[in-house]
Amino acid sequence: MIWPFKKKTRKQIARIEITGAIASETRKQVLKAFKTIEEKKFPALLLRIDSPGGTVGDSQEIYAALRRLQQDKEVKVVASFGNISASGGVYIGVGAKHIVANPGTITGSIGVILRGNNLERLLDKVGVSFKVIKSGPYKDILAFDRQLTGEEERILQELIDTSYQQFVHTVAEGRNLEPETVKSFADGRIFTGEQALKLGIVDRLGTEEDARIWAAELAGLDPDKTECYTIEEPKPWLNRLIPGRSKTKSSVGAAIDWIEFELATSGQPLWLYKP
Repeated sequence: MIWPFKKKTRKQIARIEITGAIASETRKQVLKAFKTIEEKKFPALLLRIDSPGGTVGDSQEIYAALRRLQQDKEVKVVASFGNISASGGVYIGVGAKHIVANPGTITGSIGVILRGNNLERLLDKVGVSFKVIKSGPYKDILAFDRQLTGEEERILQELIDTSYQQFVHTVAEGRNLEPETVKSFADGRIFTGEQALKLGIVDRLGTEEDARIWAAELAGLDPDKTECYTIEEPKPWLNRLIPGRSKTKSSVGAAIDWIEFELATSGQPLWLYKP
């Protein structure tokens, strides 16, 4: 028996919006939204990305789930790059078989960054020091109260290089490019959507509406009659009762506190565009 809501969703395009920095909460919500697409049997997905990137592992899990959604469930996916889809945003985006960007979209920034803070001189001035007991010589690597040693820099550089190779391989695979071709522009620089089209990072220039029309056509639906159903986190009941009570998240992985993000990801390799 085919339930009525499944009949309806088979003639609709699902829409998911990823905005802001990509972190664990983004991953949880996106994977939950993908599950909804599977259960309701949407034939197509419009994935709107407006993100500077984020954490490596979370981006990889979303990418892998997006590939499975297309390969195992045969959902047609078109990614639409908004104002910015850079670094981890690109990593997720290339998981879609079809990508549309605005001519002025900021994209690219293919690379890895790891940041640590060295407050040693400041701590000396205020007379603060730390006693560290550790199980191995590198357990406090990137500690904020001292300089990195040469060996620690080597270890971290190897980590970054490995993560970078993973990024290059994924872009090459997703965009059907040679790894060496990707490396020629994957040096951290950013591009406009127009430049990205010439490099093969995106397939077409256009708006989100253009991406919606393309998704409908790929699914064999009439673009003029096909509705777009946005999958988002339900608003807390109190916010629904009292409009304007607080700024709610209207999209998957919406804005997070940037200070909280910086603290939570300190010492982690990031696929993040940081202007």
